[in-house]
Amino acid sequence: SHPIISQDRNLKFLFDYSGSSYGVSNMSKSIIVEPVFDSFQDASRKVVGFVFAVERWESYLEGNSPSDKRGFLVDVKDSCGVDMSFSIEGDNVDFKGYEDLHDPKYESIGQKGEFASFARYDRNIVDDGLTHCNFSMTVYPEDTFQSEYHTSEPFIFASVILAVFICTIGVFAFYDWMVARRQAKVLGAAKTTTAIIQSLFPKNVGERLLADAREKAVAKEKQPKGKLDFLLEEENNKTDNPFQSDPIAEYYTDTTIMFADIVGFTAWSSTREPKQVFQLLETIYHDFDAIARKRRVFKVETVGDCYVAACGLPTPRPDHHVVIARFARDCLYRFQALVHMLEVELGPDTADLSIRLGIHSGQVTAGVLRGDKARFQLFGDTMNTASRMESTSQAARIQCSQETADKLRESGKGHWVRPREDIVMAKGKGAMQTYWLDLKVEGPRSSTSGNNSERGSESEGVKTARIYAKTILGGHSDKACMMKEARLVKWNVEILTKILRMISVRRVDTISESDILSDTKMRKLEVSVLDGKSAVLDEVQEIITLPDYKSYQSKTLAEGVDIELDDCVKTQLSDYMQTLAKMYRDNPFHNFEHASHVCMSVVKLLSRIVAPALQATGDETDAERTLHDHTYGITSDPLTQFACALSAAIHDVDHTGVPNNQLVKEGQNIAATYNNKSVAEQNSVDLAWSMLMEDRFKDLRRAIYTTKDEFRRFRQLIVNSVMATDIMDKDLGLQRKDRWLKAFSECAPDNDAPDNNVVNRKATIVIEHLIQASDVAHTMQHWQIYQKWNQRLFLEMFRAYKEGRAEKDPSEFWYQGEVGFFEFYIIPLAKKLKDCGVFGVSSDEYLNYALRNKREWQTRGHQIVAEFKEKALLEYANNAHGDLLEEEESFSEQHVDEVFECDPV
Repeated sequence: SHPIISQDRNLKFLFDYSGSSYGVSNMSKSIIVEPVFDSFQDASRKVVGFVFAVERWESYLEGNSPSDKRGFLVDVKDSCGVDMSFSIEGDNVDFKGYEDLHDPKYESIGQKGEFASFARYDRNIVDDGLTHCNFSMTVYPEDTFQSEYHTSEPFIFASVILAVFICTIGVFAFYDWMVARRQAKVLGAAKTTTAIIQSLFPKNVGERLLADAREKAVAKEKQPKGKLDFLLEEENNKTDNPFQSDPIAEYYTDTTIMFADIVGFTAWSSTREPKQVFQLLETIYHDFDAIARKRRVFKVETVGDCYVAACGLPTPRPDHHVVIARFARDCLYRFQALVHMLEVELGPDTADLSIRLGIHSGQVTAGVLRGDKARFQLFGDTMNTASRMESTSQAARIQCSQETADKLRESGKGHWVRPREDIVMAKGKGAMQTYWLDLKVEGPRSSTSGNNSERGSESEGVKTARIYAKTILGGHSDKACMMKEARLVKWNVEILTKILRMISVRRVDTISESDILSDTKMRKLEVSVLDGKSAVLDEVQEIITLPDYKSYQSKTLAEGVDIELDDCVKTQLSDYMQTLAKMYRDNPFHNFEHASHVCMSVVKLLSRIVAPALQATGDETDAERTLHDHTYGITSDPLTQFACALSAAIHDVDHTGVPNNQLVKEGQNIAATYNNKSVAEQNSVDLAWSMLMEDRFKDLRRAIYTTKDEFRRFRQLIVNSVMATDIMDKDLGLQRKDRWLKAFSECAPDNDAPDNNVVNRKATIVIEHLIQASDVAHTMQHWQIYQKWNQRLFLEMFRAYKEGRAEKDPSEFWYQGEVGFFEFYIIPLAKKLKDCGVFGVSSDEYLNYALRNKREWQTRGHQIVAEFKEKALLEYANNAHGDLLEEEESFSEQHVDEVFECDPV
């Protein structure tokens, strides 16, 4: 558009020539044109030619950026509308085109500036009237520049810093948690320690012990802790007196001490599992402790089954003798209630336990005898005398000394004490006049009488105890027998229910749906036994086949699965046992209590072979397999265990009180029915089995067995077990002896033989011996248990003699008969329990008791037989045919009336 250049007619040639001549046809360029005149005279000169120069725009950009920098785009614009884009890659500049080609995403970071501002035309200085184009440029980055400078280092640095920060916070948080946890442990340990100290020591003694411990700890922290100091400290501890402070001891002038001991506990515990022994003691002592807290009595200690308590220390109180008297009364009542309630859980004879108590008032020295296992103890003659009051007392009685009786009289409680009829010869004391403490149960009292802490009406425990005392201790009442029978029934039901649940759980893994018989088929199978013409004795099996071990058997039990029985099954089992109890006759020995005692022994022996499975370590499958093989499969089959327990419960049903040979001699119809063989045993099986087959027990039967194999095994186990209790039948005895020799003699087949009959034969004979041992378990238990049942059996046979159903007076042969019974049956049987290797420590326990009882009987037997006969004559003369011997009762009816102030039952 320049006026001079526009005059040139060949302007295109100029551009083409400039481009081809310099090789810049693909470059941005500017052409500078200067005319050539024919003269220097302005007025008349003419253009005769042109001088022009081609200027590359790239040359302005080359060398202006570092050679190692790449990825720029320069956009050059002028005010006349020209737009050019250049790409800069280090020293290289490439023309991209006549337009703005920068990436829009970098628009905001473009750097803009003027181009050659020093040469810009300034119209204010010279105004030539021409249009001048001013240039500007903008620099943008490109993707290559971004990729060169894009890095994750900031993110990494930020992440590392964040991680360090988080770790630091975590460390501090963990440290804070550890400190809090440690403080909680320390606080918990402190609370536990304080609680233990408070339970072992009086409050003031405990506080002093804690204060001494704190002082020693502070002093120890202040000492230097160099290696030499540790050595010196250790040496000093060896030689110096560890008790630098004064002993913790006090002298109390007015106190009353109570000793309480459980009568019959040693004998009772000999028939129980350890956990049952501790359950009894914990339950009783827990309630005694509660009464002590209520009465503000200090519990001193428990030594075995002896409970020691004191009042008047550590806090003196003037009414200590009154408080201890009430405390002893409450303990007596509560004990009687507890043992009757616990009989349901702990089995027969628990309600026969009693307690004797003794109290004495005087001075004692009390304190902490420091050293290992330090505890608060009482010393002095008062303790010895109180102990003698207990040991010379009687079951269910509270005996107090002359000193305590005098103090009670001084307090207006003289009506509580009654002189004992006989003079007590106390060890280390000589002859002593003592008193029976007979407290009436007190109702609400006026605010002026006694201490406020003793006020209030009779506790629920005392009320319960009075009810039990009225019905159970008050003579030989029918109601007492009914209550005892009800407790025994409930205990048997609980035992059988537990095993039934095990059967149900085991059945989940071992029985398929296709094996379960329909009701119609099962009833047909049951009727076939009821209608069978063969006698029960003919069903005795030499070998009973128990289930093989299967690894999946333990799956459900190992997972802790428990199946609750239907309510109808529980109800039917309870009804069955109640009816079964009524089918037992009122015999002194062969009664339902004896059956329960046998059942308890069966359960104990079974538990001794089942318990090790719970303690197995390592591979549980291998452990259970080993136990299965070791016990010949008995532990793996709950149905076998149920049959053994039920057999014990039914084995003497409808026993007439005379032996089988007498029934045969009398020509009884029942003897003829069973061909004069095992009469009582076959009758018991038939009666119990027939009742079980009644329609009202259908659900119970389906819980016991569901398949043909289970039914057959259950029937065989019942028959073999009950028939095993007939120890007088010679044929049965020879058969059992032959089976034992085949199973356990040195010439018996090897245990590893492939024939399963070897294992099943051993299982069969072990089960029979288990029942036999349980049937005479009293001979292999504590002496008192043996004497209790031995006396009952003597009374039963003496009755038969007096009624003309026995030829000889049992006193004539009883001593020698018991000696022979031990030598030829009991001790060999106990040895067989040991030889079969199944029952663990129980076999040693039974054998040791059998040997001990035999020696004791040989020493005292003649005297005991004379006592048996004297008491039997007295019982028979009083026409008390169905009652227990009078000595076994804790109270006479008259004494219950005196103690509880109630009408005779």
